[in-house]
This record gives sequence, structure tokens and C-alpha cells, in this order.
Amino acid sequence: MTDRVIPAAELPALAAELQLAEDSGVQLAPLSERFPGMTLADAYAVQRAWVSRKVQSGAVIRGHKIGLTSRAMQLSSQIDEPDYGTLTDEMFFEPNGDIPLSRFVAPKVEVELAFLLKSDLEGPNLTVFDVLRATEYVTPAAEIIDARIQRVSKATGKPRRVTDTISDNAANAGVIVGGRAVRPDDLDMRWAAALCIRNGAVEETGVAAGVLGHPASGIAWLARRLAPHGEGLKAGELVLAGSFTRPVDIASGDTFTFDYGPLGVFTCRFTGEARLKDA
Repeated sequence: MTDRVIPAAELPALAAELQLAEDSGVQLAPLSERFPGMTLADAYAVQRAWVSRKVQSGAVIRGHKIGLTSRAMQLSSQIDEPDYGTLTDEMFFEPNGDIPLSRFVAPKVEVELAFLLKSDLEGPNLTVFDVLRATEYVTPAAEIIDARIQRVSKATGKPRRVTDTISDNAANAGVIVGGRAVRPDDLDMRWAAALCIRNGAVEETGVAAGVLGHPASGIAWLARRLAPHGEGLKAGELVLAGSFTRPVDIASGDTFTFDYGPLGVFTCRFTGEARLKDA
């Protein structure tokens, strides 16, 4: 990674801006416009500052998410690796119930597999096999992604950059875990598939091999990526391995069904209105 250009002294203020955007529904302009030389190191520093602020306010870290795992998404984002963010306890929602849109700014939903770890994963040389050994079970999940930073800049009309998405905690905002949990040896995860159905219409379909060839590959990548920081993935954490469908928009009253075939089906209904407001 290249050196950072955002001074460390500015990180708490940027974290406060992101929190205000989440609370108020008034999105921030892309930080990459304010800091044109912004690097991946800067983006993760902003993300860490925001997560730290949440923890200081009482949030509990429950795991991590991996994004940009498909080759097409990496090319469109001009990046050659996935990104990652942190899951906290307030992001988790029960399946087969109502979810208030008032918790979000401009949400969308994706489908993916989640890994619950039974042992720590730490070190620079971890492989898929290490991930499988460390996994208690794999379960279907849906991720609600959000945008505290404008997806398209109102000032320039240009899409935000990957550094903006990373700063925005890799866009994560909610997790629904449902369906049937299985041991990692009980299925060929590459062929796990799902239908994302909105109001009775199939919006997206996908196969988990779209996640770096095997969903456990992303978990190994993340553990290796955290190693230089002296960090790793911890026993008891849930890790979202990466979406194998495009994001689907959410509107008030939408009912979603996530059909994973042999791995089960779960639903949710979104109620109320999202927080998005014009600046």
C-alpha cells in the first residue's frame, strides 16, 4: 500500500461526519473529491476510525464482511483485490420478520454465504484449507448494503471511488442469517446457489463459485490481509464471504425471499421509509 495522505489528526472528524450522515440521512460527498490523492491505506484508516467510534459508543464487533469479490466488480472499481469491513451487533436482523427502512439511508440487498468460525484465523500464509478447518458452519445470509457517501457525486456526476466505499465501512449496514446451517464438509460450497426474489419476481440468481472461485478463498484473503496489522479473525465471529449477485434496490413494503434450495429459504419485509435526504 502507498503512504497515507489524510493526516491522522483528521480521522476522528471524518468518522464523526460518517456517523452524522448515517444518523441524518444526508449523504457525504465522496471523500476522494476532498482528498484527490486518497489511498487504500487512507480509506481503511477512515473506516477503522469510524468503527472505533461506534465501539466507544457501545457497539460490539460481531464479525467482518468481504466485498468486491467478483472479477467484474473489481474491474469496474479499478481494484485488483476485494475490500472488507466490520460487522457490529446492531447490524443483525432476524429472518422472516419486518425490517425498518428507517435504519438505513439508501439500502440495497445482496445474497451470500456466511462462515461462523470455531477457532482463530491469524497469519500471512493462510489457505482455503485453514479456513475450512476453522469453520464451525456455513449458512445462507443476505447483506443489506448502504451508502453514507454518495454513490454518484452530486457535484461531478461521477461514481464514487473504491476508497469511498471502503471508508464507508465497505458499505455494510445489515445482516440477515437464515436457512440451514451446514458443516463445511457437508457441501461443495462452489455450487451453493440462491434466488433473490422481490415481491414474487426473481430479481437475481447466482452461484457461490462467483466469489473468487470458492467462498472460503475470501475468508483466507481477509485473514492474510489483516496479518500485517497484528490482527486476525476470531473464534465466534461471523464472516460474510462476498456476494454472488448484484445488489437489488429496496423500497418500502418490499418483501424479499432468499431461496438457497437445499440450504433453505428465508424472507424479510421492509417497512417504513429510508433516511435519505437531500443535502
